Amino acid sequence: MAAVATANIDKLKSEVAALSQISDNEKNGFINLVSRYVSGGEADHVEWSKIQTPTDEVVVPYDGLAPTPDDPAEIKKLLDKLVVLKLNGGLGTTMGCTGPKSVIEVRNGLTFLDLIVIQIETLNNKYGSSVPLLLMNSFNTHDDTQKIVEKYTKSNVEIHTFNQSQYPRLVVEDFSPFPSKGQTGKDGWYPPGHGDVFPSLKNSGKLDLLLSQGKEYVFVANSDNLGAVVDLKILNHLIHKKNEYCMEVTPKTLADVKGGTLISYEGRVQLLEIAQVPDAHVNEFKSIEKFKIFNTNNLWVNLNAIKRLVEADALKMEIIPNPKEVDGVKVLQLETAAGAAIRFFNHAIGINVPRSRFLPVKATSDLLLVQSDLYTLEDGFVIRNKARTNPANPTIELGPEFKKVGNFLSRFKSIPSILELDSLKVSGDVWFGAGVVLKGKVTITAKSGVKLEIPDNAVLENKDINGPEDL
Repeated sequence: MAAVATANIDKLKSEVAALSQISDNEKNGFINLVSRYVSGGEADHVEWSKIQTPTDEVVVPYDGLAPTPDDPAEIKKLLDKLVVLKLNGGLGTTMGCTGPKSVIEVRNGLTFLDLIVIQIETLNNKYGSSVPLLLMNSFNTHDDTQKIVEKYTKSNVEIHTFNQSQYPRLVVEDFSPFPSKGQTGKDGWYPPGHGDVFPSLKNSGKLDLLLSQGKEYVFVANSDNLGAVVDLKILNHLIHKKNEYCMEVTPKTLADVKGGTLISYEGRVQLLEIAQVPDAHVNEFKSIEKFKIFNTNNLWVNLNAIKRLVEADALKMEIIPNPKEVDGVKVLQLETAAGAAIRFFNHAIGINVPRSRFLPVKATSDLLLVQSDLYTLEDGFVIRNKARTNPANPTIELGPEFKKVGNFLSRFKSIPSILELDSLKVSGDVWFGAGVVLKGKVTITAKSGVKLEIPDNAVLENKDINGPEDL
């Protein structure tokens, strides 16, 4: 087997060497990843008996953090060590949009990117700091993002963009790179997951530039997580305790049972993903009793530590194989996740943060939440309405007719009031009038082939609606 693998890798190396579209760094990174995968590096199953629940020293309760200093000059000192990095490689295709997901309008005509820039600008203006924004694009989002950031040239935020690696998809049948089979367009390539943020920061030259400016920490988050805003208490804690890495975790609800969790393992803090869990323990992993927290993918990482580990080629995160089919050809994408890097850093911790720091918009049902009266907008921050007494958000399920943003927006004359809503389930050809109020548990089902219109100013409380007669 080993001999076959080596022959395969040698063949792959020569084929990859001939690909002119990517850099030597990308070629080397790709070959390293495939070599690790072939030698069994992806099968990092954990020994279940060795897993320990992390203590409060390892997963620090947010309420236990020291308060932020009162002196604005001290806050400026903290902020001048910070860089904000948003993972901006994703397209809005699942929500029916072309281009980067970060340019979907979230609220009041503002996009994810607008809100991010306004938030950082607010901080810089308030404290006289110079927190820069970095956007890690993929080859899918690079061109569009370059055009979009031009509109921020007058803002008080220095914006840097760089690309994550571009790797060739692997043809499963003969282990060759897809582009060398003639698939040289975008379908021949893939971005290898956000674990690639660390080498790409280094390879792009941005890491050395930031270190030369005296920056010490990068706050990495998904561009679609509206809760991932700069938190001075966290930054203050990390600088004082000299933690090289911090993962924000938050209590699991039943909606998050598949999310990765932090464990103590052989004396280090480690991310445990569902893919690493032996089959016999999957239900235990999903229980919210034993594993009470999950990874929000809000990460704070020391820049000097990134440089040290990337230069030593020490970041060997678990490999996530992602099989796909393109034009009838079975291909494989090997990816890594940034959260899995936690075990390579010194004094790594988790911080158990309030749920408000995790507000991702993955689907139009999430868009309904953040566009409704459940939230308000202040200085670019999406803030939950204090008038809602229930700490949990309503659960919302919208049928396929609402999946694309365009269709979603056209089906609501205005976004309903959901302050007192517990759950909403909508299926079929349903249209909402203006000023609708939803309370309690509401289910709306249009019969096949029938258009169901909810009239203007309707108040629906604990209702099950199957036709106009139920309104």
